Amino acid sequence: MNTIILKTASRFLLPLLLLFSVFLLLRGHYLPGGGFVGGLVASIAFVLHAFAYDLESSRRLLRIHPGYLIPIGMSVALLSGIFPVVFQDLPFMTGIWYPDSVPVIGSIGTALFFDAGVYIVVVGSVLTIIMTLSESS
Repeated sequence: MNTIILKTASRFLLPLLLLFSVFLLLRGHYLPGGGFVGGLVASIAFVLHAFAYDLESSRRLLRIHPGYLIPIGMSVALLSGIFPVVFQDLPFMTGIWYPDSVPVIGSIGTALFFDAGVYIVVVGSVLTIIMTLSESS
C-alpha cells in the first residue's frame, strides 16, 4: 500500500506497539501476557511497517535476519532452565527469584528470562514466516 495515512500511522504505531509488547512481556509472569503474546505484538509492529513501506525497509529496520533470532531465544530460554541445576542444585526449570524488587520491572527471576527467550523465538519465527511468504508472492 502506498497511502500517506498508513505511512504516518505506522511511524507512530511502531514504537508504541514495541513498547506495549515489552509491557506484555514484563507483566507476563504475574498476570496474563508474557513472551508469546508480547512477541506476537512486536511482530505485528514490523508487519505493519512492511505494509506501509516495503519489506526491504522493514528488514533494514530489524538489522538482523529474523531467522537468527530463533536460536538466540532458544538459548536464552534453555539457559534460564539450566541455571537452577548448575548453580543451586535444584531441578530443571525451577524458578529462582532475586530477593529485591526492581521499581519498573518488579521481581526478576528465571521465569522472566524464560519469557524473554520465548519473546525472541516468537518474533523470529513469525517474522521469518511472514517475510518468506511475502517474498514468494
